[in-house]
Amino acid sequence: MMKQIINSSKAPAPIGPYSQAVKAGSTLYISGQIPIDQASGNLVSGSIEEETKQVMKNLSYILEEAGLTFNDVLKCSIFVSDMGTFTQVNSVYGEYFGDNPPARETVEVSGLPKGVNVEISCIALYS
Repeated sequence: MMKQIINSSKAPAPIGPYSQAVKAGSTLYISGQIPIDQASGNLVSGSIEEETKQVMKNLSYILEEAGLTFNDVLKCSIFVSDMGTFTQVNSVYGEYFGDNPPARETVEVSGLPKGVNVEISCIALYS
């Protein structure tokens, strides 16, 4: 099975030795996205809702580059710095999925890259 690297110019460039996404067979693995606005290069700060919206935008740009949408997502992993923000993150996250949302877990971690409050990765499937 060959792997193909997927990168979107609309999403922030990786901040380490990893790819935005890798396609292997009919599966797309998207690396964790944090709330960086690619246009400005700045972190989106403010409310956890604003941060989560930017993360979801970044994921959508990568999905789009790969020819997929949120409807193709099988699983997401959500990492938050404070489980007290779960309700707000969950509310924004839910706006991107219809009646058949993907599997997922949400975990609180002691720290995230660049001190952000939320990071989300996902796995999608080509039909």
